Amino acid sequence: MAGAQVSFGYFSYDQVLRSMPEYEMVEQNLADLRAQYDAELKRAEDDFNKKYEEFLEGQKEFAPIILQKRQSELQELMTRNIAFKAEAQRLLAQATDDAYRPLRTKLQDAVTRIGEEEGYAFVLNTDGNTLPYINPMMGTDITEKIKEALR
Repeated sequence: MAGAQVSFGYFSYDQVLRSMPEYEMVEQNLADLRAQYDAELKRAEDDFNKKYEEFLEGQKEFAPIILQKRQSELQELMTRNIAFKAEAQRLLAQATDDAYRPLRTKLQDAVTRIGEEEGYAFVLNTDGNTLPYINPMMGTDITEKIKEALR
């Protein structure tokens, strides 16, 4: 088998993923979810800022026990807001992963099918400048073929 030419395919994963019909719907759903979390974070921040301003305005007049209570309330509110923000980021990352999983699976299946049909030894992802040179006599750009298979 010495001298046998190895053929391979290559494509832009991001370009194909973004061309999938489901991509726009996934992006919109994630944008809606992100907007909900952002709105809640803004509401919590506004609430904290309002209470902090009230605290600053009245701190000279508060009895020591009331001052201490208000400081504790502000600290607790800040701690809850920080925890919510961290949880929102975690949930958004999980939702993103869950939303894209079916698209990635569908894309992987199409790549595998085309790779097998064309008899490629392997298929490369050209994104991220990971392949600065590909000899067009040895490899085939299958970006459009994969896009077509996913329509």
